[in-house]
Amino acid sequence: EEQDMTQKTSVMLDLHSLQMPFSNTWKYGILALAILFLLVALTILTCQMCQLQKHNRTRNKKRCHSQGWVRIKAVNGTWGKKMPPLLHDAAKQSNADIKASTLTLGRMEDLSSTSSDLVLLPRSRGTLKFSLLYCRERCELLLTGLEAWGLPSRGCAEAAIRVRLLRQIPSHIPGLQCMVQEWQSRVVKNCCRPTFGDHFVFSLQDAEVEKSTLKLEVQRFDKYSRNAVLGEVRVTLNDLQASQSLVLCKELQKTTKDIVGEVLVSLKCLPISQRIEVGLLKAKTTSPRSTAEKNVYARIDVSCRRHREKHQKSRPRAHTPLIIFNETFLFHMPEPPAWDCTVLISIYEVDSDSRHLIGQATLGKRRASEDADHWGLMIKSIQQPVAKWHPLLI
Repeated sequence: EEQDMTQKTSVMLDLHSLQMPFSNTWKYGILALAILFLLVALTILTCQMCQLQKHNRTRNKKRCHSQGWVRIKAVNGTWGKKMPPLLHDAAKQSNADIKASTLTLGRMEDLSSTSSDLVLLPRSRGTLKFSLLYCRERCELLLTGLEAWGLPSRGCAEAAIRVRLLRQIPSHIPGLQCMVQEWQSRVVKNCCRPTFGDHFVFSLQDAEVEKSTLKLEVQRFDKYSRNAVLGEVRVTLNDLQASQSLVLCKELQKTTKDIVGEVLVSLKCLPISQRIEVGLLKAKTTSPRSTAEKNVYARIDVSCRRHREKHQKSRPRAHTPLIIFNETFLFHMPEPPAWDCTVLISIYEVDSDSRHLIGQATLGKRRASEDADHWGLMIKSIQQPVAKWHPLLI
């Protein structure tokens, strides 16, 4: 038994002596592999930091270069003018010459800033190109060649053009016009320089040419919401010669509204029940089109502190030059000190399959002076209706 125990002990010692070197070898191998991975990670991190610093330096150089050219254009005149020969030669210089000219202009700007401030011109809204031809024999105005470029990046997704022919009407209301015809172009998608390819024909007599204005609005089309107007171009037709094609290329301007009628509205303040009564009494329109068998209705929207009440509609009425509504609408309002609200009245003309906006009137505390006066009279005349005429805009 003692011999067996001795043999077993010697065997275990031999196995232990064999396992110890094998375990240490694995340990040292894993440690070396971990050190290698650490060195590789540090190398990659160093390379990434070097590339980031290089990218920042390049971006700063481009920013300084672009700011220098903005100053060059602002000092030498408005956008879109012909570049002077001096700047044309400077554009062909090397990068060193461009930097020197930028520094020189920067010094000139610092010297001139003491006498007058240098204001950079706003970015252009875009440019619209089109052609007009008036045929006196047929009494028609032809609009073709619609093309736009330089639109904002958000306007390049889906663009369309709305064309309106307006005519001045003598009236006691200054600037009163009627909309003769209205057209909508096709929608061009995913194009920063859309060419629409539509042509529009307007019936126009010789006596009406001098009183007519063509209004073209470039819109960013949105089928799920209201189209956003990017800008407009207006052309007065009094200088248009017969049987001669006129090609125009004009920059888009900020859109403005036109007066196409007026509406008589009464407001009544009911502080006890926290309500406001909007009375729609009469409306005058200037539509020259045939309105036989056509009806109109009014929609009233009231919003207060970004909270919009549910809109209400009037009953349909026959479309006549003077439309009699004589209807009142009640809307819930908050406490009187917080009555900072807006009332929007929209009048639509309806056909069998569509509707057409005639005009809109906006009333409220923060509107124009006349609208604000009407709102102030309503606040002072508690539980008494106050009526006043307001222009219809489109």
